[in-house]
Amino acid sequence: MTFSDYLILFGGMGLVTYLPRALPLIYLAHKQLPQWLIDWLSLIPVAVLSALLAPSLFADAADRNFSLGKLEFLVAIPTLIFALKTRSLGGTVLIGMFLYWLAGLYI
Repeated sequence: MTFSDYLILFGGMGLVTYLPRALPLIYLAHKQLPQWLIDWLSLIPVAVLSALLAPSLFADAADRNFSLGKLEFLVAIPTLIFALKTRSLGGTVLIGMFLYWLAGLYI
């Protein structure tokens, strides 16, 4: 491939990445969305985070068997309690890392 082919390729990839994000933003910038849509859209981050966390907390990587006794799940319980009580993101991350390290030493 020549240098101009690479430029066209990178430009095309940037356009394909940028347009799906920019067009809705431009279109909806001055429109009032209905409340039910705003409520529904507010649930998306929770659903995405749950979908990302659930396999690593509840399933073994090799055979994908459901297990409540995984180290990650056992550490997630006190970390969640700490997070709910303190509402501190930094503290929750530190407690979670510390508990994971500590549990790895003994379990």
